[in-house]
Amino acid sequence: MSKKADVSPSVLANRRNPVLLYFYHMIVIIELETIKMMKDPTEILSRSLQPVIWLLLFGEAFSRMKAVPEAGGDYLAFLTPGILAQSITFVSIFNGLSIIWERDMGLLQKILTTPIERSALVLGKMLASTVRSLCQLTVVLSLSFCLGIHLQWSIGRVFGLLGFVVLGSAFFSGLSMVIAAIVKTRDRMMGIGQLVTMPLFFASSALYPVSIMPGWLQFVAKANPMSYLVDGLRGLLLDPVYAHGFLDALVLLAATLVIWALATRQYPRLLT
Repeated sequence: MSKKADVSPSVLANRRNPVLLYFYHMIVIIELETIKMMKDPTEILSRSLQPVIWLLLFGEAFSRMKAVPEAGGDYLAFLTPGILAQSITFVSIFNGLSIIWERDMGLLQKILTTPIERSALVLGKMLASTVRSLCQLTVVLSLSFCLGIHLQWSIGRVFGLLGFVVLGSAFFSGLSMVIAAIVKTRDRMMGIGQLVTMPLFFASSALYPVSIMPGWLQFVAKANPMSYLVDGLRGLLLDPVYAHGFLDALVLLAATLVIWALATRQYPRLLT
């Protein structure tokens, strides 16, 4: 039997269409990364404890201070989108660890010898991190329901929420790949990951509105992609006064495209 007969019609069709072949390769990478994540559910469970701790300890304590007038007297509701954004950032930024592990095990070298487009490979890995972020989304929303936090719901808001989760997760996952290509070791990746995420978190609108920050920090917050992720989630989950959805989505999309291009260029440097 010829090799052509052994290949499914869908794959043959993809080979004739470069666009379909590109997306086919991307989906294969997403599937492989998802299977790899599902084989170690303890990682997902352990990372799910982080938003629980923040909402139950930090959120409950500071909600009694009522120190944020923009929160309308409900600081816990104001904080919930910020903790969700933090969870998305923290689970995505350490995606670079798996990239370094693949290189150390020799898997990365084998992947790069396949005919998969480099950009499709990177995009697939960036989008695969969304699985972890969706788990964080489920945890945060379930906990907010148990705590009696009032959030806005509609079909449009749910789709918008998923869109922001995908964009935020893809951006920070791509950023982690760029960092992994620079630092090259898992120990350094852990340290740099913490060094990057903590300033991004505290210099955003996750914990407090930009209006109460000093002028220099407001400038930093407005240049911080995490602020746009927080604002987008807050506009969807809370009062429309927070909504700058189109601008937030546009900034996140532009940042994700830039980091995708950088990660695609940096990805081969992991081998050196």
